Amino acid sequence: MPRPFRFGVNLAVVDSGDAWRDKCRRAEELGYDVLLVPDHLGAPAPFPALTAAAEATERPRVGTFVLNAGFWNPALLAREIATCDRLTGGRLEVGLGTGYVRSEYERAGLPWGSPGERVDHLEHTVDELERLLADPEHVPAPEQRPRPPLLIGGNGDRVLTLAARRADIAAFTGGRQLPGAPDGVLRLLSPGELEQRVAAYRRLAADREAPAELNFLVQQVTVTDDRRAAARELVPHAMGLSEDELLEHPALLCGSTAEMADQVLVHRERYGFTYFCVHEPALETFAPVLRELRGA
Repeated sequence: MPRPFRFGVNLAVVDSGDAWRDKCRRAEELGYDVLLVPDHLGAPAPFPALTAAAEATERPRVGTFVLNAGFWNPALLAREIATCDRLTGGRLEVGLGTGYVRSEYERAGLPWGSPGERVDHLEHTVDELERLLADPEHVPAPEQRPRPPLLIGGNGDRVLTLAARRADIAAFTGGRQLPGAPDGVLRLLSPGELEQRVAAYRRLAADREAPAELNFLVQQVTVTDDRRAAARELVPHAMGLSEDELLEHPALLCGSTAEMADQVLVHRERYGFTYFCVHEPALETFAPVLRELRGA
């Protein structure tokens, strides 16, 4: 029996407090299960935005998608997580990743580091959060014990190993650094490559007592009566992927509501993804698909 679907929306624009709360209530009304905030310079600060999202809503969980570990000191992050979890009534989920945009580190005056060094810091952060949040003497204490659910996002072998051992939710980005391009410029993995990454994760996680939830971030949702034409328009930007590969890729949902719902079901069968997230511009567009899939 497959795990039930969950659907999240990644919210990245704060125009005003009232507009933010209205948007969060609209996402709840549309049926989203998780309200998410990214961790990029130029986006809202995650924890105050999530606290406001929880205050404006009743049902959805809230989460970081994903925190850039290089931006955070683990002890200070533990304080943020515990406080936010308390203020949201135990609705917080914590997403962590290594970070991939070098220019953001430079703007923040933070060391960029090699890929290995960034994974080292991610592992250290996970270790410290586990230690601090589970400590009965830690103040403030999180509402959820021993800690809020942990999502780890990435595709590399070391990050997949960390996710297999420690994460409640394993998130697959669908992208990888484009060779020869500036740091932070990603190319989309082909469906076959993505399948290989999921298979690698499953091997690493084979000894888990309980399987993790598998997550994927959909990059584009397009309502159309000509799926192939929609994919054809994206080929020049797909960095080598063909129309057929785009049409079978979970990063692109396109077609009618029924066709997109069928695509999500296919992706669950092929990859095991049951927790799908969309970006804020697809908030309304994806909602009919969500309703079609509810209970599937």
